Amino acid sequence: MNQAAHISPLYTALFTVAAPFIAFLYQALVGKRDQSGIISLIGIGCSFIFGGLTWLAIWNNPIISTQITWFTIGTSTFKVGILLNNLSVLMLFLVPTVALPVHIYSRAYMKGDVGIHRYWMYLSLFCFAMLGLVIMDSLLLMYIFWELVGFASYLLIGFWFTRETAVQANKKAFLVNRIGDLGFLIGLAIVFTQFKTLNLVDLFGEGGLIYQASITGGQWISPVNSMDQIWLTIAGLAFFLAAMAKSAQFPLHVWLPDAMEGPTSVSSLIHAATMVAAGVFLLATVFPLFNESALLFIAIIGTITAASTAYFALGQYDIKRILAFSTISQLGFMMVGIGIGTWDAALFHLVTHAFFKCLLFLSAGAIIHEMAHLKAHSQLDFDPQDLRNMGGLKKYMPKTFILMSVASLALAGFPFTSGYLSKDSIVISAFEWALSKGDFYLIIPISLITVSILTAFYIGRLIFKAFFGDFRMLDQIKDKLHGAPLHEAPQMMLVPMFILAVCCLFPLFSLNPVSYHDSWLMDGLLLDEYTFAPSHTAHLIIPLLLLIGSVVSWIIGWKWYVQHKYPLNVNNPALRASYNQGYINECYQWVFVNGTLKLAQFCYWFDRYVVDALVSFVQFIILSLSQLSVWIDKYIVDGFVNAVASVAYWTGNQVRLVQNGKLQTALYSVFLFILLGLIYLIFF
Repeated sequence: MNQAAHISPLYTALFTVAAPFIAFLYQALVGKRDQSGIISLIGIGCSFIFGGLTWLAIWNNPIISTQITWFTIGTSTFKVGILLNNLSVLMLFLVPTVALPVHIYSRAYMKGDVGIHRYWMYLSLFCFAMLGLVIMDSLLLMYIFWELVGFASYLLIGFWFTRETAVQANKKAFLVNRIGDLGFLIGLAIVFTQFKTLNLVDLFGEGGLIYQASITGGQWISPVNSMDQIWLTIAGLAFFLAAMAKSAQFPLHVWLPDAMEGPTSVSSLIHAATMVAAGVFLLATVFPLFNESALLFIAIIGTITAASTAYFALGQYDIKRILAFSTISQLGFMMVGIGIGTWDAALFHLVTHAFFKCLLFLSAGAIIHEMAHLKAHSQLDFDPQDLRNMGGLKKYMPKTFILMSVASLALAGFPFTSGYLSKDSIVISAFEWALSKGDFYLIIPISLITVSILTAFYIGRLIFKAFFGDFRMLDQIKDKLHGAPLHEAPQMMLVPMFILAVCCLFPLFSLNPVSYHDSWLMDGLLLDEYTFAPSHTAHLIIPLLLLIGSVVSWIIGWKWYVQHKYPLNVNNPALRASYNQGYINECYQWVFVNGTLKLAQFCYWFDRYVVDALVSFVQFIILSLSQLSVWIDKYIVDGFVNAVASVAYWTGNQVRLVQNGKLQTALYSVFLFILLGLIYLIFF
């Protein structure tokens, strides 16, 4: 034990990353011969242990960085290394902490799936990619693992590749994320041009090149280069574009709801602390690069994302899509935290969100798991994910109800939950930031307060429609089944859900249930004081306003969805717009897909009737000229040559007749030539 305590954090960090990679290699080699997932579970368990050791060794201690030379181009040397600071070890511990319950849960949830061996392989690769991403000490290495995370998510989203919807979903995710990857590349190019290095310590370390750079006379001047000031903003927005795609920010959020086509356990991992969190982690890493213009843009996009997707969640009936839009909305909160300069609050919400969102998805998976069994046993055709086919599940799945309710309270920001602390840290900070900026900026915190109340309403709607009232499928199946139509999820699914539920409560993050300032996590991430003054009134009024708004929204939801006093028309245009996600997908279909097809059709028409016609006309001209050349060559040039030859031939024949050896012919010829000469002299 003492020896384990003295293992270098560098080694424990490497073991954390290597364990799932070894599990991936093993599963790739053995294939279908091992479908148990034991090696993958052991791998992520080792990552959890070593990640915890690394976190304990580094948290609030001096950073550790080491690197070796990778390759050299010209005078630039690129190195491979790892960076261990509070931010990186927090993520290094968080990822396996969330992934471990998902792996345990998956052993029951995915049991009997024909492609289970691929599932374990992809899951291990996914965890390896995310763990590698968070400890790399170079933006170039981060980009490599960034791409690997995207590739692994592509495999997991399309895991059930025999479904056309799954194939379309993973292609959509892949293409949208390529847009963000282009932004990452542009950011890399600008940073390397300006500073001649991509090493994080050299760039963002204490007294690093970023801090030595300045804006003078419209120029962005660094110790090694200078360029126009606008490039600083472009670099920040380029990195934000990468985060917009990976963390599903408006208008690049459209891939994440469709990503629900993958297994629910996959959705829980993607939405918790891995892929979608990568964008927030990237922005926190490069935060010193952002100027005020870029930060304001980030805050605005985050607000639009949080508000729009909360509205979209209101009209959904697919239980996983509601949670997907909830994830996007909460990511919007995190982006606002980055934009107002409180990236520590954004990371705090990322960590708390990881636990309660993972639990929400696993609870939804438990419901879908049992509804799918009911569908198979009853031989009825219905959607096991549709809330309209549920109701009254509290009677059949009481443990799942309690666990999902805890996660829902955390999502709504109810007191004594972790979500209350982290969400308040962003909303209150946004209000304080807006007060320091001016009245117009108050739109952002007011929008966040409204979104928080909407969040409580739509998650309450999910709970009410799924667990309360009467089971809507009961009349259709009562003659087909004996006994209870549904039962509680297996123990192997409930145990990891219970662990996550404990992590959704406040003691894990702060002994003070009402003050986020007392959180150990905030204390470890906050390096400088905020740029705005605190408001003690906001710390009292905003939590109270959010609590009252949440309770009122739940009362309304109870009347609408449990007491069946729903006042709205299902064909209400606002509800239809919410259900259809604001018709953004249709807009993209019309503008980009149909527009591309129309452009292709126009190009085809232009090629066939303009380009081909022009080519045919030129061909006709060339053929006509060639035919004219043939005629001239044959009848003019060859005719003239043949005429000269004929005259020469006739003349030769005539002259040849004179050479016959007769004297009278010779005299006749002489006389003829003299006569012709006299005629010439007389007349010419």
